[in-house]
Amino acid sequence: MPVATGDSRLRNFIALQEKSLLVLGPRRQPPVPARASNTNTSIAIQTALGFATLESDDYVEAAQKLKPDVILGMADYEYLKVPGAKRLEKMGDRTLAWTQAMVAGLEAEADSLNKPAFFAPMLPIESLQQSYYLDELQTDLAERIAGFTIHEKASLDAIPSNMRHLPRCALTVLRGPHDILDQIALGVDMFIPSFVGDATNAGIALTFTFPRAKILSSGQRISLGIDLWTAIHTSDTAPIVKECDCYTCNNHHRAYIRHLLDAKEMLAWVLLQIHNHHIIEAFFASVRESIGKGTFEMDHEQFEKDYEGELPASSGQGPRLRGYEVKSGKGESRRNPRSYHTLDDTRERLAEAPLPSPDADGDDIEQRGFAERLP
Repeated sequence: MPVATGDSRLRNFIALQEKSLLVLGPRRQPPVPARASNTNTSIAIQTALGFATLESDDYVEAAQKLKPDVILGMADYEYLKVPGAKRLEKMGDRTLAWTQAMVAGLEAEADSLNKPAFFAPMLPIESLQQSYYLDELQTDLAERIAGFTIHEKASLDAIPSNMRHLPRCALTVLRGPHDILDQIALGVDMFIPSFVGDATNAGIALTFTFPRAKILSSGQRISLGIDLWTAIHTSDTAPIVKECDCYTCNNHHRAYIRHLLDAKEMLAWVLLQIHNHHIIEAFFASVRESIGKGTFEMDHEQFEKDYEGELPASSGQGPRLRGYEVKSGKGESRRNPRSYHTLDDTRERLAEAPLPSPDADGDDIEQRGFAERLP
């Protein structure tokens, strides 16, 4: 997928490298179930300020102004909700209307050389239930569609036969590299591996390589990562992965990152994210090389034999949770405890004590109960 050569407001704003593909989508990945329902002109989404609605016209305008390389179309799909019979009738019609609006908006752009590639959504429902939408895609809209987005693996079968050569972007929930390889085998080309960020938040350092593990154990499958919260790493001065040439492994060791995790320093998760992104980039580079050599099927089988099926569980606590990661149910306890709290009877003593003067010394502050001298 080529990167556009024109100026992009979004690329400039986030300082993204010129060589990196810039993708604009209507929802975060994986999406957060929204309380509101979609309408004929909008979808319900999660934003940094809470739940909101995204109007189709606003999304078209954003695509025109921000100029990404790839635009993922809006789909009348509600995460983790099973559509009823009446809802199924609307899904194809709404998605078609939004797709036509985006295509028309991109066609109206004067700069024909740097138009974003538009990926049309494939709905996670039966082909017959979206037959009119699919007919329009392969006839009137076929020349304007550059690829597809899928929400479930079964949606791959619904792609029209005359458009099966186009790239597919998976918006499915990925639990680890095994899911990626399984979907590549089915014909998926692009992924949003959110498990990388989840692993970082959990203090897990990814260690897998494709197609074979560099250090094989005797008959046992190897873990996909290392839990740096475990006490064994407290004094371990080895890099996360000896052969890794990322910034983290070249400059820091496991004991240092373990210390940062224990101290709740955000640098811990920054260094972990640098390493984990390096691992997943090397993974995809090796997959592309394997496909080019024609050995992907054999390499896929080898990876399945070498590695465990799931990422290791975390034994520690991640960084402060974001708003969309915390359930809002009534009566639920905090997911993370308070970082600071009043000790013993300090609150009452401070309320009764007179405030010290600006020129008060340490003895005066200690007598009034605002501090305590350590031995």
